[in-house]
Amino acid sequence: MSSVFTTYVKLGFHHIFNLQAYDHLLFLLALCAIYTLNDWRKVLALVTSFTIGHSITLALSTFNIIKFDTALIEFLIPVTILFTCFTNFFKLKGAATKQRTILSFHNLLAICFGLIHGMGFSNYLKSLLGRGSDTWMQLLAFNIGIELGQLLIVAILLLIAFVLMNVFNAKKRDWIMVLSSAAAGISLILIMETNIF
Repeated sequence: MSSVFTTYVKLGFHHIFNLQAYDHLLFLLALCAIYTLNDWRKVLALVTSFTIGHSITLALSTFNIIKFDTALIEFLIPVTILFTCFTNFFKLKGAATKQRTILSFHNLLAICFGLIHGMGFSNYLKSLLGRGSDTWMQLLAFNIGIELGQLLIVAILLLIAFVLMNVFNAKKRDWIMVLSSAAAGISLILIMETNIF
C-alpha cells in the first residue's frame, strides 16, 4: 500500500473522530441506537449503506460535478439526525430484529442521508486533496478511512449496549430512548444555530 494511500486512509479515519465532525458521529449514534450486538450484520450493512451514499456525493463534489449551498447542507445534516431519532421512537419493540439485513427501509434511508453527509465531508476533503491523476486514489482511501472509523464507533456503541443490557440489566427500550433523545436534543440545537434562519 502506497504511503499516499495510507495517509488518506488515516485522514478519513481521524476525520470521523475530529470534534469538528461530531455531527457525523451523532448521526451514527442515532442510526445504530436500535441495534444490539446480535444485529452486527445489519449494522455492518447499514454503515456500508451510509458510506455508499456519502461516497457518491463526495466524489461528485470533489470533481465539481455538483455544487451546493453550504449553509443548506449544514442545516440538512442535523435534520437527518433528528429524523433518524424520530424514527427510532417507533422501533422500541424489536423492529430492528425483524428488519432485513440488506433490503430494508433503514438502509435506504442511510444511503439517502449519506448523500447529504457526503457534501458535508467534501469541503474538508477538497482542502486536503493533491492535484493530478492520484485524486481518485486519494478519494477511495479517504472513504475507506471513514468507513473504518465508522465501524469502530458502532462497534464501541454495540459493546456498551451489550454491557448495559447484559451486565447492568438495562432495558433496550430505555437505551434507545436515552440515546435517541440526547441526539435529537443536540440536533435541534444545531438546527437553530445554522445560518439558514
